Amino acid sequence: MQNKKSKFLAFIFSFFPGAGHMYLGFMKIGISFMAEFLFVVFLANILNIGSLLYIALLIWCYAFFDCLNKCNLREEEFLNIKDRYLLNADDMLKFDNNILKKRRLFVGIVILILGCYALWNTFMNTLSQFIPQEIYEVIFNVSRIVPRIVISAAIIIIGIKLIIGKKRESDSDE
Repeated sequence: MQNKKSKFLAFIFSFFPGAGHMYLGFMKIGISFMAEFLFVVFLANILNIGSLLYIALLIWCYAFFDCLNKCNLREEEFLNIKDRYLLNADDMLKFDNNILKKRRLFVGIVILILGCYALWNTFMNTLSQFIPQEIYEVIFNVSRIVPRIVISAAIIIIGIKLIIGKKRESDSDE
């Protein structure tokens, strides 16, 4: 695989996640980015959770700049890049089973929250036909604020855990 591709075409193709990687010859990486991006968009659409599109935006940005960085590598660096899937089944099987046991509760809670939120959106759409518009708007506005509060609280908790973990790590180094 050689890096003799047009930088302009790589730039144009990189506007769709994975297409630029495929143009450069990294088919597995390209398919991985495409699948992740389209899955998140699909999930956001099916569950009617527009906030998930921020994850799609993050994937898009990473894929875009990763493609441009690969395109601008020197020839020997470019040739050393391995074309492999981002989520490889072999790598997933190498995970320690204890990690899955430790994270099972967290993953279960996230899935439960997503399912409840999707059910709530469906319920609210049906309910709008049977209650006065003013009451519906109040309930709808409150239900839009709750996910933001939950996500904000989760981000704060994760940040605190990271800070505490880093502090404990630096204390143990002394």
